[in-house]
Amino acid sequence: MKSNIIRQFSNYSRIGMMGAALFATVSCEGILEEDVVSNIGNDYLNTPSGLNDGLHAAYSSLRSWYGTERGNNFTIFGTDTYTNGADGSFKYMNFYTSDFDSQNSHVREIWDQFYQGINTCNAVIDRAPEVEGLSETVRNQRVAEAKFIRAHHYFILVQLFGPIDLQLTESVIPSNEVSRTAVPEIYAAIIQDLEDAIPVLEASSQSDDYGRATRPAAEHLLGKVYITKATSEAAASDDYAKAEPLLQNVINDYEFQLLENFGDIHAFGNEVNDEVVFSVQYGRNPLTNGGGNNSHVFFLMEYDVQPGMRRDTQNGRPFKRYRPTTYTYNVIFADRENDSRYFNTFLDVYYSNNPGTYNTNFDQSKDQVTFAAGDTAIYIPGYEMPEAERAQKPYQVLVPSAYTERLFTSLRKHMDPGRADLTQFQGGRDYIAFRLGETYLLLAEAQLMQGKVAEATETVNVIRRRAAFPGKEAQMEITASEMDMEMIIEERARELLGEQQRWLDLKRWGILLERVRAHNPQATGLQDFHLLRPIPQNQIDRAESFSQNPGY
Repeated sequence: MKSNIIRQFSNYSRIGMMGAALFATVSCEGILEEDVVSNIGNDYLNTPSGLNDGLHAAYSSLRSWYGTERGNNFTIFGTDTYTNGADGSFKYMNFYTSDFDSQNSHVREIWDQFYQGINTCNAVIDRAPEVEGLSETVRNQRVAEAKFIRAHHYFILVQLFGPIDLQLTESVIPSNEVSRTAVPEIYAAIIQDLEDAIPVLEASSQSDDYGRATRPAAEHLLGKVYITKATSEAAASDDYAKAEPLLQNVINDYEFQLLENFGDIHAFGNEVNDEVVFSVQYGRNPLTNGGGNNSHVFFLMEYDVQPGMRRDTQNGRPFKRYRPTTYTYNVIFADRENDSRYFNTFLDVYYSNNPGTYNTNFDQSKDQVTFAAGDTAIYIPGYEMPEAERAQKPYQVLVPSAYTERLFTSLRKHMDPGRADLTQFQGGRDYIAFRLGETYLLLAEAQLMQGKVAEATETVNVIRRRAAFPGKEAQMEITASEMDMEMIIEERARELLGEQQRWLDLKRWGILLERVRAHNPQATGLQDFHLLRPIPQNQIDRAESFSQNPGY
C-alpha cells in the first residue's frame, strides 16, 4: 500500500504567527502514523520534526486547488468545453455576471489559503538553515520542496489575479503593508524558486514517501511557467526555447511512460501509475482528509432518478454542475472511429440497480421499460440514433437532441466508487496534477512556437497514437501541414478535458474571450476585464492601498 507524504502530518498545527492553522486537514495514514495534535508552539518549527511537519502542512495547501469545488469552478466554468448543468451553485461563474465579484467565497478562499501555504513555505525556507540535527542533504531537499510549492502557488495566483503581493520571507506578525508586485517580477521569483529546486530535488519519490515534489515535477512546472510567461506581459523572446529542454528532460530522463490505454490513466485504483509526474494526495480517513477530492460529484448527470436507477457509490453523487458544450461533442470529439478518447472520457452505459417496470421519460420511442438487476437501463450512444432503432432497444437511449442541463454525458475521470456511502462528498482519490500526456503537449507547443513544425508534429503524434483504437494508429497520425496552433488547442481539450486546465489555457493563448463567446452561449455577461479574477474584498479591507482589478 502506498504511503503519501501529505498523510504524514498531523491534523492541526499552529506554528508561530504564520497567519494560518497550517491546514488542519492533513491525513496521517503514512509512514509516521502520527496522532492528531494541536496548538504546537512556535519553537517546534525550529526542530527537525517540526520543520518536516511544517513542510507537510505546506503540501496540504495544494488541496486548496486540486480536486476542490473552487479549483474546478475557476477552471471548468466559463470555458469553451464546459457550460453549466442544472445545479444552481456558482452558475454566475459560468455566466460571468456581476454576481461574480470580490465577495465570491472561492476568490477569498484560494487567496487566503494559498498565501497561508506560501507563508508556511517561507517559514520552512527561512528557518531551515538554523535547525540542528538535520543532514545537509535533507535540509536542502526540504527547502527545495518548499520552493517548488511556493512557485506553484504564485504561478496559479498570477494567472488568476495579475499583479499580486510577492512575499518571499516569513511573516511573523500581522501586517497591512502589502502592495501589488508587477507580473514580470513575480515570474522572475517563480523561475528562481524552480531553478533553485531542480538540481536539489530527488529524481523520484520513494515508495514510502510518495507525493513529494521531485525533479521532473519541477521541470514540468518550470516548462509550463515559461510557456505561460511567453504570452504574458513578462514575455521574453527565449521563453519557448527555455521550456523545450525542460519538458524533454521529463520525457527522456526518467522512468515515466504513457499508459497504453488512455482510459487507464484515471481508472479508479490506478492513481499511482507510470504516467503520473505529480499528484496531490488524499485519503479515506475522514478525520484527516480535509474537504477531500470532490471532483467526483461535479461532472455527473442526473442518472439517479431515471427509470431503473437509483443513486449508488459506483455511479456517484450527481451534482450535474458541468455540462459539455456542443463544441466539445461535435468538434473536440468528432472522431470516434479512430480516437478512443471520447469513449474513455465519457460514461455511455448505466446498468439498472433498481429493477422493475417503468414508464419511459426522455426516450419516447417506447412507452415502458422493464429491468432486472444489471440490465442496461440507459445507453448514451453519442449520436442521434434513429427513433425506429431506439424503439427496438429494451432500455432508454439518451441521444444528443434529448440532452438537457440534467441529462448529458458524465465524465469518467474523477468517479470515486471507493467512498464510504452514496452521499459522501469527501472523496479519497489522489488528484493527478501533472502527467506525461500533458508534458508531451506542452513540448509540442514549445516546438511549434519556435517554428519546429516537424518536431511538434511527431510529438503530438506520440499522444495521438496512444489515443488510437487498436489498429487505428496510422489513421490518428497528423502531417506537418496539419500541425498548427488549432491542433494544440483541440488536442489539449481531447486529452485533458475536466483536469483543471481549460480556463488557464484559453487565457494564456489569448483566446478566452473569443472562444467562450463562440462556444458557450450561457456566458452572456463575459466582458474584456474577465481575463482577471476579482481581488477578494477581505484583502482590500486588510490593506486599503491594495487596488482592485479593473471591472470589479
